[in-house]
Amino acid sequence: MTPTLSDIRQARARVADIALRTPLVRLNADAPAEIWLKLENLQPIGSFKIRGAANAMAQLAPAALARGVLTASAGNMAQGVAWCARERRIPCTVIAPDTAPPAKLAAIERLGGRVIQEPFGRWWQVFQDRAYPGVEGTFIHAFDDDGVMAGNGTIGLEILEDLPDVDAVLIPWGGGGLASGIATALRALRPVCRVYAAEVETAAPLAPSLAAGSPQAVAYRPSFVDGIGSRTVFPRMFARAQALLDGALVASLAEIAAAVALLAERNRVVAEGAGACALANALAGRAGAGKVVCVVSGGNIDSNRLCEAMAGRVPA
Repeated sequence: MTPTLSDIRQARARVADIALRTPLVRLNADAPAEIWLKLENLQPIGSFKIRGAANAMAQLAPAALARGVLTASAGNMAQGVAWCARERRIPCTVIAPDTAPPAKLAAIERLGGRVIQEPFGRWWQVFQDRAYPGVEGTFIHAFDDDGVMAGNGTIGLEILEDLPDVDAVLIPWGGGGLASGIATALRALRPVCRVYAAEVETAAPLAPSLAAGSPQAVAYRPSFVDGIGSRTVFPRMFARAQALLDGALVASLAEIAAAVALLAERNRVVAEGAGACALANALAGRAGAGKVVCVVSGGNIDSNRLCEAMAGRVPA
């Protein structure tokens, strides 16, 4: 299932005291379109993930919460779950890939979460198993969860309130929960709006999957764009993408690094690689003309990587 517009509206009330209503601002640069930025990097944890985590956990029974919570994440969802767990004073365990950046791991621990790192393949398996041996806790899925997607979908409501005549929205694609949630709201309220997933070239399974009509596996290469990307697409998420999206756009590492630098220089916005992926595609003209919204999904980037991007280099 995919959450409905009613689910998203109910989620908005649940997360109102936790997640910010983030601003939508114009990009201060010449571009192929009139580009607007939805600044989810301004959330308390520096990422949109607090919306989905808060909504999903708000719907859990007290007994389920008392067991504590468990999630699998490269960093941002982990911070969202850890933040909400700290508010409820319950334990939180995070299974993270061994490629996760130190800044994100430190943030998880600062919020009280316990981190267990695993190789990428074992980490990805946790998403399918929805459990981890030896760890108690209710599993909060980072993307394939109706409550999480409904929480993410509140971004779509805000975009349409601020820019009712938007022509296209670009959304970073990691597991698909952000794109599915936002697209659900857009399809219900402005069906003429084009909705695209944004991927990075080093880990872009959705574009070839949509072209083939079925989930495809691709080579995965770790990069500074650590908040999105995988080897394949979950079948349920693929079905949602087929129903909700107009396509998937793929940006190069160099394009994303340049977008990170542009955001910092022109708008004074700090974005991580995943957060700049939508803008990189829009700047390349792949989303077409008109009023184009790019979701800046997060700003949790190591300072050395930010400096490298601003110096005109692709961060290691």
